[in-house]
Amino acid sequence: MKRSILSRTLALVLAALLLLGCVLLPALAAEQTGVTVKLHYNRPDGNYDGWSVWFWVDGVESADVPFAEENGEMVASYPVPAGAASVGFIVKLPAWAAKDVDMDQFIDVAAYLSGTVHVYVESGVEGYTVKTENDVIMGVKIKEAVYRPGEGIQVTMTEEISDYVDGFSVSGVTGCVGGDLGNGKYLVTTQEELDPFGSYTLSYGEATAQIRMPNVYSTEEFESAYTYAGDDLGATWTKEKTTFRVWAPTATAVAVNFYASGNPGADDQTGQLDMVPGEKGTWVAAMAGEDMNGVYYTYSVTVNGETVEACDPYAVTTGVNGQRAMVLDLDSTDPEGWDKDTDPNAGKNITDAVIYELHVRDLSVDESSGITNKGKFLGLIETGTTNSQGVPTGLDHMKDLGITHVHLLPSYDYASVDESNLSIPQFNWGYDPQNYNVPEGSYSTDPYHGEVRVKEMKQMVKGLHDNGISVIMDVVYNHVYNADTFCFNQIVPLYFSRVSDSGVYSAGSGCGNDTASERSMVKKYIVDSVKYWADEYHIDGFRFDLVGLIDTETINAVVEEVHKTHPNVIFYGEGWTMSTAVTKEGYTMTTQANSAEVPEFAFFSDTLRDALRGSVFNNTERGYVAGIGGHTGTIASCFRGQPTWCKSPTQTINYASCHDNMSLFDRLTLSAPDKSVEDRIRMNNLAAAVVMTSQGVPFFQAGEEMLRSKPLGNGEFDHNSYCSPDSVNSLKWDDLNQEAYQQVYEYYKGLIALRKAHPALRMTDAQQVNEAIVNLPRLEFNVTGFHITAGANGDASSLVVIFNPRSSETTVTLPEGSWDICVDGEHAGTESLGTAEGQVTVAPISAMVLVQGGMEEQQTASAIPMILGAAIAVLAGVAAVVFVKKKKA
Repeated sequence: MKRSILSRTLALVLAALLLLGCVLLPALAAEQTGVTVKLHYNRPDGNYDGWSVWFWVDGVESADVPFAEENGEMVASYPVPAGAASVGFIVKLPAWAAKDVDMDQFIDVAAYLSGTVHVYVESGVEGYTVKTENDVIMGVKIKEAVYRPGEGIQVTMTEEISDYVDGFSVSGVTGCVGGDLGNGKYLVTTQEELDPFGSYTLSYGEATAQIRMPNVYSTEEFESAYTYAGDDLGATWTKEKTTFRVWAPTATAVAVNFYASGNPGADDQTGQLDMVPGEKGTWVAAMAGEDMNGVYYTYSVTVNGETVEACDPYAVTTGVNGQRAMVLDLDSTDPEGWDKDTDPNAGKNITDAVIYELHVRDLSVDESSGITNKGKFLGLIETGTTNSQGVPTGLDHMKDLGITHVHLLPSYDYASVDESNLSIPQFNWGYDPQNYNVPEGSYSTDPYHGEVRVKEMKQMVKGLHDNGISVIMDVVYNHVYNADTFCFNQIVPLYFSRVSDSGVYSAGSGCGNDTASERSMVKKYIVDSVKYWADEYHIDGFRFDLVGLIDTETINAVVEEVHKTHPNVIFYGEGWTMSTAVTKEGYTMTTQANSAEVPEFAFFSDTLRDALRGSVFNNTERGYVAGIGGHTGTIASCFRGQPTWCKSPTQTINYASCHDNMSLFDRLTLSAPDKSVEDRIRMNNLAAAVVMTSQGVPFFQAGEEMLRSKPLGNGEFDHNSYCSPDSVNSLKWDDLNQEAYQQVYEYYKGLIALRKAHPALRMTDAQQVNEAIVNLPRLEFNVTGFHITAGANGDASSLVVIFNPRSSETTVTLPEGSWDICVDGEHAGTESLGTAEGQVTVAPISAMVLVQGGMEEQQTASAIPMILGAAIAVLAGVAAVVFVKKKKA
């Protein structure tokens, strides 16, 4: 099939644009040396470890600049892009663990044409002072120049000018005329229209600026010509024929290469097949007459006369280190009983979930785990494993704890671990995507054979399902490991990422590139990818990293498409508001503030997290559980599942710790060093009680239930352990040999059991929440308490929930009647610890939950499994005796 004349013309023109961009960008960078900002930073404590400056200018890629010593001072140097009038800066720690001043600050450089501007910043002090050197040249600058076809060039100057009529010139163009638009803006027209795919420089005296041209990929014409709707991208295998289809609308030639192995260093190419143009910018080829299962392949794509070799973006598996895709008969990788495998928590609401966030390697790699397949998918489903004193570990631990969902940190193929060198310990959280639809090879027992990682990940999912645990996958569609080498961008240069008109990547993610989800084929790719994981791997939920960089239209499309066949799948993510250069108008991002636009998507509640433990940007700040006042209103609204940014409990993920930043117990140790270990444990348990009893979805980091800590050995704690060794990140199972740790574990286990026993803690409707929950009156300062009336969400019981962060006990007046105490400062569960009537005394730094009505039924129900278990054990013992007697006979 031949492409239309329009399609071919657009492809050639776009190819020319990309070639020009490759040639001109280095030259442009060379011109951007006029003004240099040198930020001098002074810390009274003299500790500059990890501190850097995040610099940014609108429309230009941000830069994270470390400090270097200059003449006894710590200085970060930043070359200001040409034409910039203002430079933003934040002094910060890695991964945004802390900001020196919790606000965006801006340096006014509008008056400087060239030279060095020295900015002096004092730690913890807002603002700065400026000094300039003798090399500084002052003058007016061009802040921005944007070409609009049919209109002209809209120019913004740093100050108003008088000779605007004939003061401008454009490279390669004659006859420029300027007109005044007011407020330092001018319209420059030329005798001839500019080529929208060309590159031009606007000059005014000594000031110059690159003219920004329209973003071709995001035009209606391009999307109309090249949006492919088919479901056959990638390699479609049958025993008789394999068809390859790749989307490459700017290419002039494409071929598929075949290899005997998946090792990118092996010289073992077995053949090549030319592809022919298909519909909507795709290229197609078919290999008929032989079974291609197990054959490795890549694409050779020619754009602008240059040929690159790339992996298939739609690859279902790869060889070692993800460089070569592999054709795979996916059915052959299914474990026994896969056709009957289902979500064990199907039919429940998202508020019924109790989510346990886990890194695959962390669970098993420590020697104390007793697990054989250390650091592997299969390590998650070993049973009967114990620590040095026989305490259950791994899967048995999670199952006994009572969680419903395990949230796995990224388990797709990520780039930062060398799969060919696994004899050397390597660690990364995995937020650096390489192949979105391929399991991570380092988690398999054999990364060299593509089918193994697929088989073992499916085995893991089924093993967890068989033990009542649903699987949530952490997905990172907002950025990639390296935009230039990412296979999608190799095949269609710069398409997958948000790139300014001058060719600079948007970097709101802080990772050097943001994904252009608003473009039709990126949106399709994300939707296809999530659906693939739900279909092929039976994944039960998806946690979206930095989802605030992805547009709401794409997220709603993902939810809608997946729910067509998997209505139980849950979705949530990080809805932080971040700056990103969206390439189309009219799009909103998936942030907390826009929660109403994505009603079936939930968001992490940093509102509750920071209220409980203190601001995440200040590791010594105390929160509610440490007795700090001013948070009771926030605790009350979050208890109802209604933080300021959403009204439905189905949209709030409640938590006190996750993999990011410090573990909960480390944070309490650092922010409350004057408190005893016993008091800090009580703070930990109080935070857990708030999370587990609040409306919404409870979530906690693996190990929080046994006081997880990440010490660095120097009195400090690791707040950003994304690539720290196993000694820091692994779960230390022998900690459970200590009574204090075991008591915390039992407390978490009891809280989970209580939540499961009471539908009133798991409401899904805001109106029902508001009707059922009443604040308790006449409470002492900083104490919060709530009465949940009987009948809420079908619960036969009434509940009273009290939080006391004070260092002294408090007395609370109860609603009428007798109440069973199920949670106090030491114990939690569904059985009565005693009764109270009229009033109750709540211990210092503790929670209390009291239940009225339905207790007998709950205790009976909870006793049934124990009775059955005991009966089965007796029968098993009898059977064993009979068996032994028969054997002896």
